[in-house]
Amino acid sequence: MDAAPQLSAEECAVWARELGFARALAEHDAAAFAAFVHPQAAFGAGRPQPTRGREAIAAQWADLIAGKGLRLRWYPQRVTVAGVGDVAWSTGPALYQRIDPGAQPRYLIGQYQSVWRRDADGVWRVLFDDGIAPRPATEAEAMAFERGRREDCPRR
Repeated sequence: MDAAPQLSAEECAVWARELGFARALAEHDAAAFAAFVHPQAAFGAGRPQPTRGREAIAAQWADLIAGKGLRLRWYPQRVTVAGVGDVAWSTGPALYQRIDPGAQPRYLIGQYQSVWRRDADGVWRVLFDDGIAPRPATEAEAMAFERGRREDCPRR
């Protein structure tokens, strides 16, 4: 793995927002989840037909937010704020866990990439989101994912 990043205060603000976004999903809080999404966002940004707009994204994610059938967790490993200061990119691993105890494979692991925009109100919101399709993962890989999570931002 590459050396740990050393992030600026602004990059750490996005880091914290990313963790909050993931927490909103983990806590099944649809309103909080939607508040992290820019009104004009595009999710599945690399697909031929991305999902566009906060309401459509929240509707598409409703079962996942409610915790039906699948649990999704993610956390940032890298955050970069662009020179203009109102656009940021974040990436990190994403772990999917099938809730049904007999489901195989139980775990899938992928990678997410998000573009954040700081709006006029000063709040960072996800503008674009996509990722690498998840692949089956072992329980050991799932445990490594859990060990890799850090709440504290690696500040300069």
